[in-house]
Amino acid sequence: MVGRLDTGIDVLDRKLDGGLPPGCIVAYTADPASQSELLLYELTAARGTLYLSTERSDDAVRHAVEASPSSVGSPTVRHVTSDTPLEEATRLIGALPDGANLIIDTMDVLEQCDTDEYITFCNNLQAKMLETGGIAVLHCLKSDHEPGNRARTFHAADAVFDLRTKIAGSELESHLTIPKFRGGSQPTDAIKLELTEEVAIDTSRDIA
Repeated sequence: MVGRLDTGIDVLDRKLDGGLPPGCIVAYTADPASQSELLLYELTAARGTLYLSTERSDDAVRHAVEASPSSVGSPTVRHVTSDTPLEEATRLIGALPDGANLIIDTMDVLEQCDTDEYITFCNNLQAKMLETGGIAVLHCLKSDHEPGNRARTFHAADAVFDLRTKIAGSELESHLTIPKFRGGSQPTDAIKLELTEEVAIDTSRDIA
């Protein structure tokens, strides 16, 4: 589709009619014990990327990206470390160049902030992404005690990607579903992925 930005992950781009609309914000949910970061790293191959880490150090993220077996880029990595993470993240996002990716890994620290301040942050993020025409991917970890503002993240997002990992027999299977997509035709089937050397569709058997 004209005007779409490719993600750099072929299987996703095919399902999304060529990619994501410019300015799109994606909430990407996954279990902490999954290989969810592999998808984030592969996104950096598509275009320049600002990678904000709220938990791991910037050196740890750079090492993980460089060690990734999949095709990756050279993201600008910044660690959000202050006692006012929303303010620091807003300042860093303010320097985002046109057409760039933004990855926030993870959102949990930001989602634990004051609700009114978090809503303001989400509105500012939406305005910035529309201004720059890039793609933002917000990594949201699943848990039994999710941050209080998680629902507001889902509401603000233009798309929600949900990664689920399970053991089927002797194999570990990962399925990606897209329960929300404002950018056009919503894929209705689960995408079975191989999260090993690179993010690829698993063609070994039909999707359950």
